[in-house]
Formats: sequence, structure tokens, C-alpha cells
Amino acid sequence: MKLDILAIVAHPDDVELSFGGTLLAHQKQGYKTGILDLTRGELGTRGTPEVRAKEAENAAEILKLSIRENLGLADGFFENNKENQMRVAEQIRRFQPLIVITNSIYDRHPDHTRGSQLVETACFIAGLKAVETEWEGEKQEAYRPEKLYFSIQSTSHEPDILVDVSEVMEERRAAIQAFGSQFYDPNSKEPETFISSKGFMSMLESRSREWGQRIGVEYAEGFKVKHFLGVKSLFDLV
Repeated sequence: MKLDILAIVAHPDDVELSFGGTLLAHQKQGYKTGILDLTRGELGTRGTPEVRAKEAENAAEILKLSIRENLGLADGFFENNKENQMRVAEQIRRFQPLIVITNSIYDRHPDHTRGSQLVETACFIAGLKAVETEWEGEKQEAYRPEKLYFSIQSTSHEPDILVDVSEVMEERRAAIQAFGSQFYDPNSKEPETFISSKGFMSMLESRSREWGQRIGVEYAEGFKVKHFLGVKSLFDLV
């Protein structure tokens, strides 16, 4: 299946917490979207990998994804090495997305930073004809996505792009809440984590409101780029 946008991120819930609204907004415009989670989040303090897998499945339904798959790399310990680069490159060649969105360029969680570096490298080598890969016994053709965008996660960055997600905010919130094991619950006996603190959801909401205000809408999600963005007409930006 060929996708228009493929999100490749370190953990289940990384997309939902940073750019689930963008995927849903584009799905509603007729684009095919998908998520490839690199790990199962098995080192997470709250919940279990099995619970998170079910939560990811529920979130995928809310986001109306065409696919959601998990590469099963080692949470906390995966590396940006040849083996993992090849595994990610296989998926890029398999789904041939026009756009790939990945983790933050730099974030408080080392997996996010390392994940973005792995995906950036894999996008490049996927486009090299001399790099040979196979999927289901068939040789794959070289393919490189048109654009690579980096999400903004816990660590604040000044966005280069802001996407209006005002019309899908209720679904965005529902997709986040699908990962109920990870977030604030006054009755939970689980240890508190950074994202399960009482103020975390308020921070996400406030950030989306602030970014929305910058472009004259109610809510927005932000992205970073490492390349110039070009248009054929200034009216493409209107």
C-alpha cells in the first residue's frame, strides 16, 4: 500500500501527543496516512506493552489510519546502526510515502532524538540504488520521500511550520486519551511520570492554542525542518 504520509516514531503515543491532529486533518482531505512505531514502549513506567498495543490500536481507529505497524526495536536501547537503518528503509520503500514525519530533532527523551536521527538516515539510504533490500521475497526499488518533517515534543522548539488542526481537536484529544494507562488519573496507584503529571495535558492544550493564535486559527501543531521550503506561487501560502 502506498501512503501519502508515514509517521515513524520511537514509541506508541509519540504521534498522538505531538501531531495526531495533522494526520487526521490530512486523512479527512483524502490522503492516506500511517504510523510505524519503532518500539513497543516496553520500558514505560506505567502500563504494559500489551496494554499499550491495544491502546495504539484504538488510537489508530480514531485517527482513521490506513496502517499502523510496530518494528519491535528495543525500547531505550535501539541504535542508529546499519541493521536498524535497513529495517526502516525497507518500510519506507514498502509504503513509498511522499512525506515522512518523525520524532523531535532534540528532546528530553533520548529515544526521541535517536529515533529522529535513525529515520533521517534511513530516508536517505532508502533512496540509494546500491543499497539492496527485500520485502516478502521481492527486491525493492530505491525510494526516497519528498519531505521529512520533525515533530516538536516535550522540549520546546520554535516551529518552522504550523498546521491548522482546529476542526479535528476533539478527535485529537480522543486519540491521546486512548493511551489512558500513561496519563493522569487521580485514582491510579501507578508511579507518576513526566507525562502523567497533572499539568501535562494542560501544557499540550496551551501549546496548540498558542500556535493556533500565531496563524489566526484556534489550534495548530508545529514542525521543524532541516531543508528549505519552496513554493511556485506566493498564493500557495494563502
